Amino acid sequence: MPDFYEIRHTVGFEETNLVGNVYYVNYLRWQGRCRELFLREHAPGVLEELRADLKLFTLRVECEFFAEITAFDELSVRMRLEELTQTQVQFAFDYVHLREGVEVLVARGRQRVACMRGPNTDTVPTRVPEQLRAALAPYAVSRARVATTAGS
Repeated sequence: MPDFYEIRHTVGFEETNLVGNVYYVNYLRWQGRCRELFLREHAPGVLEELRADLKLFTLRVECEFFAEITAFDELSVRMRLEELTQTQVQFAFDYVHLREGVEVLVARGRQRVACMRGPNTDTVPTRVPEQLRAALAPYAVSRARVATTAGS
């Protein structure tokens, strides 16, 4: 079993700019999509909690680009758990261009999420749901990798 959760994506024309490469905001959209599909597949109970009063607030999102991709490129978006605290989760994302059996890392991203509960006028931090903690455990980045990427 791989140490990452993966979604595959074929880039469409609507995701590119006038020059023909992928518009940067799409990388952030793919992070969200990967996270959502992970919840649907591995932590459906958390989706039920989101329909009640659980809220996942995105605190920070980032993406570093190494190479361009264009329409009809095949992409693997790979998500790992980088950090887990009592109330927050930090995900790491690798964007890998798949072409004729060759994998090329084209971007790397991160996303930090806080778990909150309560009405919109009075939300307070809450513990990361146990089902989400358990679902993320197999995808935890090793301590060595966290130490080398934490400063970058």
